[in-house]
Amino acid sequence: MSLLFIAPDRDLSSWENAIQDIDPNIEIDIWPAIQDKERVQFAVCWNHPKHVLDQFPNLKAVSSLGAGADHLINDEHLPSSVDISRVVSPSLVQQMREYITAAVLNIQRNFVQYLRQNDQGRWQPHNHPLATDLQVGIMGLGELGRPTAKQLAQMGYQVSGWAQSDKKIKGVNIFIGPDQLDAFLNDTQILICLLPLTDKTEGILNLDTFKQLKNNAWIINAARGEHLVDEDLIYALDSNILQGAWLDVFSEEPLPDKHAFWNRQNIIITPHVASITKPSEVADQIVENYKRALSGMELNYTVDRAKGY
Repeated sequence: MSLLFIAPDRDLSSWENAIQDIDPNIEIDIWPAIQDKERVQFAVCWNHPKHVLDQFPNLKAVSSLGAGADHLINDEHLPSSVDISRVVSPSLVQQMREYITAAVLNIQRNFVQYLRQNDQGRWQPHNHPLATDLQVGIMGLGELGRPTAKQLAQMGYQVSGWAQSDKKIKGVNIFIGPDQLDAFLNDTQILICLLPLTDKTEGILNLDTFKQLKNNAWIINAARGEHLVDEDLIYALDSNILQGAWLDVFSEEPLPDKHAFWNRQNIIITPHVASITKPSEVADQIVENYKRALSGMELNYTVDRAKGY
């Protein structure tokens, strides 16, 4: 029986080495070089192509290569009998906290403007708010959102969070469900999206959302590109509804060369690097779930298809 990796845009050699360091007897295939499709019973995927996972008649389970599993849940060709899991890595949380904190600090202290001024050889100070005067709102209070909200609150920011169910986070004002979304947005100057991608959250970063925010607001999206309506962001920036956007994820990756985002100085682009899974940290989880799948046992870190996470 074999364990299959499918991640067309990644070098998977480090993953293969990490798995074999734990158990050298595991047979590993790297898509598209597959020895025998009938031997594949467990697959690990990231941005896999369509019409791939239904080619393996004995596939029992799939795992995401990262914390998000929407690419698997939304694969209509993945048989419903196949279990889905994800990986959980302590460094993913730390990396996301670092990324969001860096983005918020850069926005607060006008570093984005100063870097632009460096290119122009221009000396011009700008006023900046204190952390205690800046209202930060986080959409999504899951494995990444909760610790990020807690850290920002500890740094002195006014932090609010929006989630589908009640959460208890010290120093964070919680808003719950669709009925409280407008109130949450009305109180936000920097909007951070860390939501899972579901039918309900796809396109949630749209013009109606932007109009609800405080004047001169920024958005930070480090969740999924499909949360954002690209055309609405361009309009909001051109109409001064938003001051700027800090984006790490995009509906098409890599971001195409001619995409309108590249020409906007008030859009900061990073190439999906906010939180990167380290093979050495999660290889043991993949091996454990591989063996559980072969034995017919329940997987660790399972994903609920109905909930979308």
